[in-house]
Amino acid sequence: MGNQRRKGVNEGKRGRAVAVVLAGFFLSARKVPSSLPFILASASPRRTELLRDAGLPHRVVVAAVTEHEDPSTDPAKMVLHNARLKAAAVSRLHPEALILGADTTVALGDQALNKPADLAGSRAMLRRLSGREHVVHTGVCLLCPSLGIDESHDVTAWVRFRPLTDEDITRYQSLVDTLDKAGAYGIQEGREIIIDDYQRPISTIMGLPVEFVKARLASLGVLERIVA
Repeated sequence: MGNQRRKGVNEGKRGRAVAVVLAGFFLSARKVPSSLPFILASASPRRTELLRDAGLPHRVVVAAVTEHEDPSTDPAKMVLHNARLKAAAVSRLHPEALILGADTTVALGDQALNKPADLAGSRAMLRRLSGREHVVHTGVCLLCPSLGIDESHDVTAWVRFRPLTDEDITRYQSLVDTLDKAGAYGIQEGREIIIDDYQRPISTIMGLPVEFVKARLASLGVLERIVA
C-alpha cells in the first residue's frame, strides 16, 4: 500500500514536471519572432549599399511607376508622394512583406532640382548651387498591410557648396555622372571639389537615411524579424 502511494506521488510529480516543461516550450515558442521579408522598392544601387552596410537584410523589387518630377511641386510633397508610390506598387505584389520606398531631391529655396536632362542642365544646376546652402529631402515610406504599418517621413539635411569656378564644374563633371543625380551632384563622389560642409549623417544626402530607417524598424518592433 505504501509503495503504491509513493508510486502515485512520483507519477504525479513527473506529470507536473512534464506540464511545466511543455508550458515553457510553448511560451518560448510564442516569444520567437517570425521572419518578415524586407523589400527595397528602388533600383538605386546607393540605397541597397547603404542598407547592406547598415546590416539590414533585404531584397530589391523595382517599382514599375512613373514618378512625379515637376520642379514647381513642393519638394517635401514630391518625395513623400514618390516614396509612397513606389512602396504601394510593390506592396500590392508582396502584401506579406515590409516594403521600403524612398525618393530624394535637392531643394534650393522652394524649388526642386531633380536630375538634369543633359550636361548643359547639369552645369546650370551646379552654378545655381555654387556658394549657397540648400536642403536635401528624402522621402521614406514603410508599408506592411498585414501588420498595419503605413507611415511616411520627409527626412532632410542641409548642404553648403563652395564657390565654384567653371573649371571646378568641368572637373567635377569629368569625374561624376551628374545626369544620374538630383541637383547634378552626389556627395559620395568628388565632394572635395564642390562641398564646403554638410549636415550629418551623410546617408540622408546619399539617398536613404539608414540610421532613421533602422530606428523606425526598432520602434515598430520588427528590426530583429526582417529577412531578405
